[in-house]
Amino acid sequence: MNQNQPDGKKQIALNIVSSKSKHKGFGAGSIDLNNMSPVIIDRGEAKIDVGAMHAKSKVERGIKFSPNKEDVPNGRQVWVVWVAVDRTADSRFYGGATACEMLIDEEAKRGWKILADHVNRMDYALKRRFMLDELGSEEKAALKKLLISHNEEWWNASPDELKQALEG
Repeated sequence: MNQNQPDGKKQIALNIVSSKSKHKGFGAGSIDLNNMSPVIIDRGEAKIDVGAMHAKSKVERGIKFSPNKEDVPNGRQVWVVWVAVDRTADSRFYGGATACEMLIDEEAKRGWKILADHVNRMDYALKRRFMLDELGSEEKAALKKLLISHNEEWWNASPDELKQALEG
């Protein structure tokens, strides 16, 4: 989304509709996804792929998705991990991370994922939760390596909960 709006135009953000909101002005209930990054873990390697924000990561392109796992019997397991970056007065850190499974069969151009689960997990990461238990040890190691190599200071300032979740 283009953040540089022409002069006089208000910046547009993703709106969340809530009956609890008393504010009725422009941007009411909006959230900022600028501090959210999707990481794709595939074949033991973790990479940041911003295309996943719109279900257009490299592994998702050209794939027709089904909500039925049985439709993708030869699919390989691929993970999307939503990583939220938070900040304190002193530093930034990895504040939330949640993993979502999908199956990809490139040869058949078929895939499986539950879109609602991906959206809910993104929301959980934004709410500073860690949900990484479903990842295997290889995926956890790949994610840990990526997070450290991307910004070791952020890793060091991150909660112990994240570090413990990515051990073994």
